[in-house]
Amino acid sequence: MMQTLKFPNKEVCVSIICPINCIFPIRLSNSTDSENQAGTVEFLLLGLSEDPDLQPVLFGLFLFTYLVTVLGNLLIILAIICDSHLHTPMYFFLSNLSFTDIYFISTTVPKMLVNIQRQSKSISYTGCLTQVCFGAGFAGLENFLLAAMAYDRYVAICHPLRYTVIMNPRLCVLLILLSLTISIMYALLQSLMLLRLSFCTNLEIPHFFCELVQVIKLACSDTLFNNILVYVMTSLLGGLPLWGIIFSYVKIVSSVLKMPSSGIKSKAFFTCGSHLSVVSLFYGTGFGVYISSAVTDLSRKSAIASVMYSVVPPMLNPFIYSLRNRDMKEALKKLIQMSSL
Repeated sequence: MMQTLKFPNKEVCVSIICPINCIFPIRLSNSTDSENQAGTVEFLLLGLSEDPDLQPVLFGLFLFTYLVTVLGNLLIILAIICDSHLHTPMYFFLSNLSFTDIYFISTTVPKMLVNIQRQSKSISYTGCLTQVCFGAGFAGLENFLLAAMAYDRYVAICHPLRYTVIMNPRLCVLLILLSLTISIMYALLQSLMLLRLSFCTNLEIPHFFCELVQVIKLACSDTLFNNILVYVMTSLLGGLPLWGIIFSYVKIVSSVLKMPSSGIKSKAFFTCGSHLSVVSLFYGTGFGVYISSAVTDLSRKSAIASVMYSVVPPMLNPFIYSLRNRDMKEALKKLIQMSSL
């Protein structure tokens, strides 16, 4: 194995025989890398606007959004727990989606609120890596949960007589654990690849949180492998669940069109309406971020697009499911009545 040892004025290569004939570069950090590892390097989150008059408005808007998101998703979770009629695979996945939305928005917005309150833009190296790790993990988990919910709807509509057999509790838990495991591995992999990068100067991130691609752009070392990993893993973890969702709904539409009764058709489409709305919102805003980043170099527009992706869907998901779902409405009414007693 080839090891590269870096010193201030020279570079020494040491060759070590590896049983599998592999070559893997190992770098001993210089002073800049030591600062990174120690967490003394700080990044600057430029946010959505540098206008001091807009800071109180942004603080109030994002505080309201954060509270609505957390409370709305908590209500969904409590309603599902308290109502035995909602102890089904569909609402089991929905409760996990609500948990994910709470954690997803809690990764980014609280730090922004603290920085506005303190009139500061800084975030530590460790804090930035933490945001990248949790943000990537929860985004990946949301992808898989939406795919699992689409599969649940596919089984319910296309194989109704075998639904309880196929969507048994063991399979539901297995899908959640598999989604969680893949998401954690993806987040850790991206974080470990960031640790190998060196950051020198001009550590300004034109966003209100540490977005993975933006952090990689700030590195003063070679980022080719990081960029390849980002695009490959994003295509796999984003593309595969999306194709699973598309495949499920193609089968659903095909089965519904074969149904003889128009009433049954409308009921089948109605049960999928909430999930389709959430999927459209999540992937629509997500694609909007990447398209805007590719088409324009304006950092502010990219930051606003990131808000649409990371803040808006978690806030609107509880409203979509509670307003379009009759069972959820009844469960929320019972929960409010119980709390008022």
